[in-house]
Amino acid sequence: MARGNTRPTSRDVAQAAGVSQAAVSLVLGDKWRGRVSETTAERVREAARELGYRPNLAARNLRLGHTRTVLLVVPALTTEFFAGVYTGAARVAADHGFGVVLYPSPEGIGPARDPFASAQAALDGVIASSMAADALTAIRGDQLPLVMLDSDPTGSLGAATVNLDITDGTRQVADHLLGLGHRHFLHLAADIPSWTFDIRARELAARVAAIPGTTLRTAHTPMTIEGALAATETALDTPGPHPTAVVCDDDKLAAGVYKALRRRGLRIPDDVSVTGVDDIALAAALDPELTTVRLDAELFGERGMQALLAVLDGRTPDAGDIPVHLVVRASTAPPGAS
Repeated sequence: MARGNTRPTSRDVAQAAGVSQAAVSLVLGDKWRGRVSETTAERVREAARELGYRPNLAARNLRLGHTRTVLLVVPALTTEFFAGVYTGAARVAADHGFGVVLYPSPEGIGPARDPFASAQAALDGVIASSMAADALTAIRGDQLPLVMLDSDPTGSLGAATVNLDITDGTRQVADHLLGLGHRHFLHLAADIPSWTFDIRARELAARVAAIPGTTLRTAHTPMTIEGALAATETALDTPGPHPTAVVCDDDKLAAGVYKALRRRGLRIPDDVSVTGVDDIALAAALDPELTTVRLDAELFGERGMQALLAVLDGRTPDAGDIPVHLVVRASTAPPGAS
């Protein structure tokens, strides 16, 4: 029997049940049928219960060559969006006996140190945002079963790609603003080289260009409120038609736009309409509340984990982008609405 605070071992169970350690392994691994009797199996289970024995799953998985651990590589955690992605991924992982390690790529983009002595030895697979794709080479994550999020499906590093329908989200924003009568646009674009931001810029430009008499100016900015404020002020000082609508690549950038417009004495939405992307808590905290594209971060994480499980099982992941939708609030109105 186990003594003191020592954790009981399979040897303790074997002694208590009067069987070999091999028999204990067979019973607790549910591989006993045809090898030991039902009576012996029940005796082993009863001994394990009385001793409070729990198999060392980590050691067992290492022997089998699997750790049942997945790495989720995301940009630096500067918004709650990727926390939602983690929550969704971890929920599905837990249902299948996996754990998820969250690894923010330093500075949001660029190379990253291997967080393990060897990622290949410590992990079963990787889920990575395209914004953190450069980190994969450094941790050799691109040599593991890999699912990419927010990535070009035609040129993805991964065995599978999971995307939100960001093209349709941008289309919804453009059509909403064009429908209100806006013709002069400023696109406040994230200065991160990433498929998801490229596709937003491309779709917005195409949608606006399809309507005669429109203009579209683009201002690139770091993904910070301060950067957005500075980029907006610079854009407002640039000669040309005054924008009546500012389209932002995420909600945090919209907060910077709000500050810049108010410094100029411009009212939202009377003088300038503003839109965002994500629908994080900040969107409803701004005054006026922000019109934005709602992205279901938790569903995104769930689908990413489901895709990785399919890859690990040799199955084809479910196809199809995750739908998004525009939430219209008080930050948009027809131009000159006052």
